[in-house]
Amino acid sequence: MLVLFDHGTPSGIAPALVGHTVVEARERGWDKVSNGDLLNAAEAAGFQVLLTTDKNIQYQQNLTGRKISVLVLANSQWPIVRLHLGSIATAVNAAKPGGYTEVEIPKR
Repeated sequence: MLVLFDHGTPSGIAPALVGHTVVEARERGWDKVSNGDLLNAAEAAGFQVLLTTDKNIQYQQNLTGRKISVLVLANSQWPIVRLHLGSIATAVNAAKPGGYTEVEIPKR
């Protein structure tokens, strides 16, 4: 799958996503783009998954009818996130078009 990392997503997750192509939003110049425009651009570019740390995206954007799957990390702190790479990879592998999933990552 083609996976887009939003600006707050730790880049260290990428090596755990074996078999997927990961692109960071800033590589495309999309790091300052609003969520609605980011979702539109990502879908137009063929991305299948958006991995973000923005827990409010489901309230700010209408995700109905989207082709892209949105995965939200419940925590963005790398020292904690790195302990849950398996859960994140499982969520990416299970992503379905138009889906929304929050990947639970304990604060500690």
